[in-house]
Amino acid sequence: MSGTIFKRTNKVLLIYTGGTIGMGRNPRTKALEPLDFRHLANNMPEFQQIETAIDTYQFTPPIDSSDMTPRLWEQIVRIIIDTYEQYDGFVVLHGTDTMAYTASALSFMLENLTKPVILTGSQLPVGQLRTDGKENLITSIELASAHHEDGTPWVPEVCIYFSGRLLRGNRSTKINADGFNAFDSFNHPHLCDAGVTFTFHKHHILKPDYDKPVVPHLALNPNVVVFSLFPGLQENIVRHVLDAPELRSIVMRSFGSGNAPQTPWMLDLLKEATQRGVLVVNISQCVSGNVEMSRYDTGCQLKEAGVISGYDSTVEAAVTKLMHLQARYDNSDTIREAMNRSLAGEITTEQNQEHS
Repeated sequence: MSGTIFKRTNKVLLIYTGGTIGMGRNPRTKALEPLDFRHLANNMPEFQQIETAIDTYQFTPPIDSSDMTPRLWEQIVRIIIDTYEQYDGFVVLHGTDTMAYTASALSFMLENLTKPVILTGSQLPVGQLRTDGKENLITSIELASAHHEDGTPWVPEVCIYFSGRLLRGNRSTKINADGFNAFDSFNHPHLCDAGVTFTFHKHHILKPDYDKPVVPHLALNPNVVVFSLFPGLQENIVRHVLDAPELRSIVMRSFGSGNAPQTPWMLDLLKEATQRGVLVVNISQCVSGNVEMSRYDTGCQLKEAGVISGYDSTVEAAVTKLMHLQARYDNSDTIREAMNRSLAGEITTEQNQEHS
């Protein structure tokens, strides 16, 4: 880290993409629909009490998070990079359904990030009496501006804040469709617990090189597919998936610690795919734990077929990491090697275990 004082602006940029937090009820259909950001601001007089100055950028029209795409991730990254020197941190308001995908993608697209990018939202619209939106938003703004005495931020990484928990974005998964505790990171500790005070867990927070600039990666290649193993999976269906000519990679959700059926056709299809350059990444269907393909014979056979371990990656992190790497590299061996390394704290390998 540089010995100079980190330059601060005492400003945070609020990027409103859409989501439940800014929705209102259609008087005719009674369904929730996105509203203009002014509706959100008008329902939050608490904005006036926040010490940090807040600028806003609004997606027009607001995006339902189910409609989130790699192109929109690129747009978010461009907004952050174009204004990077003007703000101490960034808060992205986002629908909860794909928030973990967006947080994961941004973590790879913003290499050597030196400022907080915090995604948040709510389970109830901010205009409703029992909304969780106000606390989530106000705390996210405070976390985005929280800093050490030398000016460096407490959390210079892409995070999700929800219901008192600050989580690493690429370790997070939506766990609850109805409760306020909508997210958790089962394979990595919380970065901060927000109670009456903030309790930062500094040993678990990434430490960037403040002497190097942030490096944006805008391109993504989405030719990846996710499929889950289950008893009774049919050969013809798997074959059709693996034979797609555009396919670059597969995230395979296996059983337990990385096991799959020992049926010869399954291993043959996976081997054929890997031999033609398709990368198969093995992650567990369990929300907690690590893929260890050497533990059981079934896992060893996958390894012999060319399947690689996804370690303790979430689905969201594995998918977006592959999109990122496929856009950067044509060579499948280069991508394979990068999938075995932690790029933004997304997996725990033997090499980075002591830092996670």
